[in-house]
Amino acid sequence: MSIKQQQHSTFSLLSSYTTMAARPELLAPPEIFYDQSEARKYTSSSRIIDIQAKLSERALELLALPDDGVPRLLLDIGCGSGLSGETLSESGHQWIGLDISEAMLDVAVEREVDGDLLHADMGQGLGFRPGVIDGAISISAVQWLCNADKSSHEPRLRLKAFFGSLYRSLARGARAVLQVYPQNVAQRELILDSAMRAGFAGGVVVDYPHSTKSRKEYLVLTCGPPSLSAGMSCSDDESSGDEENHTVTVSDRNRPRKKRKLDKKNRGKDWVIQKKEQMRRKGAEVPADTKYTARKRKSRF
Repeated sequence: MSIKQQQHSTFSLLSSYTTMAARPELLAPPEIFYDQSEARKYTSSSRIIDIQAKLSERALELLALPDDGVPRLLLDIGCGSGLSGETLSESGHQWIGLDISEAMLDVAVEREVDGDLLHADMGQGLGFRPGVIDGAISISAVQWLCNADKSSHEPRLRLKAFFGSLYRSLARGARAVLQVYPQNVAQRELILDSAMRAGFAGGVVVDYPHSTKSRKEYLVLTCGPPSLSAGMSCSDDESSGDEENHTVTVSDRNRPRKKRKLDKKNRGKDWVIQKKEQMRRKGAEVPADTKYTARKRKSRF
C-alpha cells in the first residue's frame, strides 16, 4: 500500500470515528451509554450545562405559553439529570421529567431537582391521562427512537407510540417543542411524518441554518387544528444582528388529510340506475334495468 493510500485510509478511519463519537445513539442504547460514569461526566461539564440551558430557553420560548403568571404543568421528555428542567423551574412552572437512563435519574435526584421524575421508555408510549399536560419539551432525545437497539424495536412503531401518546396527553391547543439532531433528511422526514400522522400540526424551526456548527432544529408541534403559520421556518445565522425575530417561511407542512369513507347506506336502486345512465351516456355497455337491479343478494344460496 502506498503512502497516499495509507493516509487516505487513516483519514477515513478518523472521520468515521469522529462521526461515531459525535453521535452517542450510534454507539449504544441510551440506558447503557449513559451509565453512572457518563451521567456524572455529562452533568459536570460546564460546556454542556451552558448548551442545555440555551436549548431549553429556546424551547420554552417556542412553546409560547401565556404570559399571565400562572404556572403550567410541563413535560420534559428525556430529562436526563434535570439540566433542562432547571430552566422550567426558573420560569415558575411545574414539570415532570422522564428518562430511560436510571443513572441519569440518580444524578437528578442527587441534584435535588424540583420536578417529578419517571423512569420510562418514551418509545413504549407515555402513560398520562388525556389532556393533563400544558406543554412539552425535549432536548436531544427523540432521534434515539430512530435506532433499533433491540430485535423487538421497530423505529416507525416506536415513533407512532410516542407521538400518539404525547398527542393524547396534551391539552388541546398546547404545544410540544422537540429539539432534535436528525442524522439525515430521511430521519427528519420520518420523525415529522410520525408526528403529523398522530394528529399534530406544525413543522420545523431551524436556528442558524447556514452554520454547520451552530445549526439547531426544533419540531414545533401543536395539539389541534393546523395554524396559518405552520411550516418550516429558519432564523438567520450568527452573522445576523437580529437573531430573535428574523424568520422566513420555507415550506408548509400540515397533517395529511384522512381518506373520506364512502357512505354505502344511501346507495339504493335510484342511485344504481343513475350511475348506469351515466355510464350509458359515456358509451359504455351496461346491462339493462330489470326488477333485480340493485336487489340485495342473500348471504348464501
